[in-house]
This record gives sequence, structure tokens and C-alpha cells, in this order.
Amino acid sequence: MAARGLLLFGVLAVVLLLMPKARGNSEGDALHALRRSLTDPGNVLQSWDPNLVNPCTWFHITCNQDYRVTRVDLGNSNLSGHLVPELGKLEYLQYLELYKNNIQGEIPAELGELKSLISLDLYNNNISGEIPPCLGNLKSLIFLRLNDNKLRGPIPRTLAGISTLKVVDVSNNNLCGTIPSSGPFEHIPLNNFENNPLLEGPELQGLASYDKNCS
Repeated sequence: MAARGLLLFGVLAVVLLLMPKARGNSEGDALHALRRSLTDPGNVLQSWDPNLVNPCTWFHITCNQDYRVTRVDLGNSNLSGHLVPELGKLEYLQYLELYKNNIQGEIPAELGELKSLISLDLYNNNISGEIPPCLGNLKSLIFLRLNDNKLRGPIPRTLAGISTLKVVDVSNNNLCGTIPSSGPFEHIPLNNFENNPLLEGPELQGLASYDKNCS
């Protein structure tokens, strides 16, 4: 019986050795950078320990069969702080769910490097600054929900080039200019743009500058 226990222990040790470690792993480093930037009164990030095995063992993280991070699920977690540019290193990330928190600061331009991203849900936070035009590089994006923040500036026209985009909600911000009417924006309901006092539209192609009313 003791020999069998030693054998099982040996197999487990080999498996853990073969799994990529969080320390020295770019994805683990990126997520740990996010943890350091956040205030977490509910300790929902307690398991995010870079000294443990790779981030696939952490709560609120989902990985694929190759141990690459595909989901970060931290919606409605009472978190505050800001996003970090290191998130752009999560090259297999499909879902970034950080809605209904108290996240502040700007959207890092590095999020435009997440080529596998399907859903970007940052709604109901206190995010400020402009929507980065480089989000137009997210050619797999289907859901973009940035409503109920403090975003300003125009809606980047680069977003109109995302053919997969089905849902865009930027209501309840401080955006300016005109509402796009081309590409996927042809099918986005106008109430998904409401409560932006300086936002007009939908635009008539060629008849109004997209950054109208933007100072």
C-alpha cells in the first residue's frame, strides 16, 4: 500500500513538473501584474499566487488543453484599481470579463494585441480616457460592452472594420462626434449609444466629420 502511495506521489510530481509554472511564464506574469494593480477587499484573487503551478490552477481563470489562458472572469467582484498593459500578453484570451467593478484609468492600447478576443466586457466601471483605435485590430471580437463608464472622445472608425462584431454598447459615457453607420454598426440599436450628450448620429456618409463636437 505504501509503495502504491509513493508511486502516485511520483506521478503527481512529474505532472506538476511538466506543467508550465506561473513564475517565468508570460501569462502568469501578466495576470499577476493585474492583481498587483487591483484592490481586492473580497480576496477573490487570493489563489493568484505566482509561486504555484501555472495560472490555470487559479480561480476565475480558464485555460485550453495547452494550458493557455482563454478566460478571465472577474465580473461583479468588488475590485478597484486599473487595467495594465501586460494584459496584451494573453495571446489566447477569448473573454475578458471585468464588468461591474470600480476599475479606473484608461483602456490600455495593448488590449488591441488580443487577436483571439471574442468578448470585451468592461461595462459599469469608472474607466476614463478614449476608446483606443487599436481595438479595431480585434478581428475575432463579437461583444464590445463599454457602457456606464466615463469614456470620452469619438467612437474609433477602426471598429467598423470588425466584420464579426455583433454587439456594441457605449451608452452612458461622455463620447462625442457621430455614431458610425457602416459595417457592423448598420445593425447596432441606437439605444446602445444613448446618454452621450455630445454624440450625434447616425452619421450620413461623407457629410459630417466623425469627430464633430470633440474638442
